[in-house]
Amino acid sequence: QVSLVESGGGSVQAGGSLRLSCATSGFSYRRSCMGWFRQAPGKEREGVATIYTVPGGGATYTYFADSVKGRFTISQDNHLNTLYLQMKSLTPEDTGMYYCAAETGLDPMTKCARRSPDFGYWGQGTHVTVSS
Repeated sequence: QVSLVESGGGSVQAGGSLRLSCATSGFSYRRSCMGWFRQAPGKEREGVATIYTVPGGGATYTYFADSVKGRFTISQDNHLNTLYLQMKSLTPEDTGMYYCAAETGLDPMTKCARRSPDFGYWGQGTHVTVSS
């Protein structure tokens, strides 16, 4: 059974930092595109950051929304099947529910590059509130 469980959300003041984690199980993590998405109240879900590592020790590719470039870092521990999102210099515009997602289809790398919120598997989300 596929499971994605986010943690690390909370409340922080503008300029602060948070690190989100996503523990996963039940699917082929190393062949998947993994991503973080967020949804603010009244807004559509958007792809914040995605990561894909070519199986067999190949290159790792990361993609970021323009609004978070230089502030957010996505990483993963392939041994623990865990995904991370390090967020720095947070602003109130970063407030929202953050979701971890996995795409295990035929072309995960393209899914990663597009960052579209149509991944196959999703966690329940962890909320981030940034106050000014």
